Amino acid sequence: MHNEVMDARPLRVAIVGAGPAGIYAADALMKSDTAGERGVSIDLFERMPAPFGLIRYGVAPDHPRIKGIITALHKVLDKPQVRLLGNVDYGTDITLDDLRSFYDAVIFSTGATDDRVMDIPGVDLDGSYGAAQFVAWYDGHPDFSRTWPLEAEKVAVIGVGNVALDVARVLAKTGDELLPTEIPPNVYEGLKANKAIEVHVFGRRGPAQAKFTPLELKELDHSPNIEVIVDPEDIDYDEGSAVARRGSKITDQVATIIENYAIREPGDRPHKLFLHFFESPVEILGSDGKVVGLRTERTQLDGTGNVTPTGKYTDWEIGAVYRAVGYLSDNLPAIPFDEQAGVIPNESGRIFDEGTHLTGLYTTGWVKRGPIGLIGHTKGDANETVECILDDMKAGSLNDPSSPAEASVVELLESRSVPFTTWDGWYRLDEHERKLGEAEGRERIKVVEREDMLAAAEPDKVLAAPRP
Repeated sequence: MHNEVMDARPLRVAIVGAGPAGIYAADALMKSDTAGERGVSIDLFERMPAPFGLIRYGVAPDHPRIKGIITALHKVLDKPQVRLLGNVDYGTDITLDDLRSFYDAVIFSTGATDDRVMDIPGVDLDGSYGAAQFVAWYDGHPDFSRTWPLEAEKVAVIGVGNVALDVARVLAKTGDELLPTEIPPNVYEGLKANKAIEVHVFGRRGPAQAKFTPLELKELDHSPNIEVIVDPEDIDYDEGSAVARRGSKITDQVATIIENYAIREPGDRPHKLFLHFFESPVEILGSDGKVVGLRTERTQLDGTGNVTPTGKYTDWEIGAVYRAVGYLSDNLPAIPFDEQAGVIPNESGRIFDEGTHLTGLYTTGWVKRGPIGLIGHTKGDANETVECILDDMKAGSLNDPSSPAEASVVELLESRSVPFTTWDGWYRLDEHERKLGEAEGRERIKVVEREDMLAAAEPDKVLAAPRP
């Protein structure tokens, strides 16, 4: 119930997931009138020892521009109303019941890390990979393999979003080209041995339907090693495409860049990156359990910007296939999940289970609305969710925690011997990575192993046995 005692202390909020979505939610809470009147106290829980989510583990290393977003996120975490509790796994180290005993409200912003399923024959062959797994490898995610087989000379990437472009660009560049970035030594060694000289990106629809952003698409051409090639036959628009181009500056720019690639004379850079449109992948071809090709079916526009199959098939000689058809959100313990949509069922951010709002539980980011949209969309999303929390606070319908004191959760984690990391710990890890880089004339070198991250971040903690 709403009472004087609750108002006498700050609003206590837990945010599970310290990527951009969670950090923007913290920012929105701190900027609210409530923060000024009653005060807010926020704990950000993160499964990884370091914060920033996909900014650290989902963005290609040669994208310093997006890394710049970290600067803005830093400012939020520097505020005294926020604590970072990293290396804490929701569901094992801390449960929903625990969170309910400490907080007025809990926001889930856990994002998406798995690959969406692509249902075509041959998807399980050796040499068929989910793009998210490859991204996690080259971004030095501790929970993924340290090595990656880069044996194929001809590689296919399925998808026409920025993840597909990132994967294609990393595969087409040389290891030495990527060395100035923060890639860890194992990734540099892996990329140096990469045999790919042809990368083929396949999209089922046309240039006006591609989900690339103009900057990413232009960047492909900045590498001295990559020749971008588009077949002039793939430049096709219908009425729906024309409407899309008129309605969106970005769509128009993307189509124009693709056209420019198509009309120029091919040059002689050593690695070729082909952008294929109107080719729908229907089967990954194998021999002895290994990928040897990709079969696509030619499509054609139907007037609305959608496509229909033509019955004309092409077999491409390919040694590895990367499926960049979207991310899939994680299903969280004790929280309802819509398997079809891959989201937590919610209304404007309030978590619902069979038509009832679960008191004090909220969501934001990709796990709220699906893994789509750029980082900018995440801000509006966070504002909407925070608005719901503040409305529910005014209505006296938030959770009523039994131990809202800030010390309670720390005491619990310590009693369970969870070696949690802190915001100060991030500063120590950050400095450690920069020093590693400085020794080689690079800005930073990313630390991969969880134990090494913990040792750099929290040297004073007796490290518990590393958890799986």
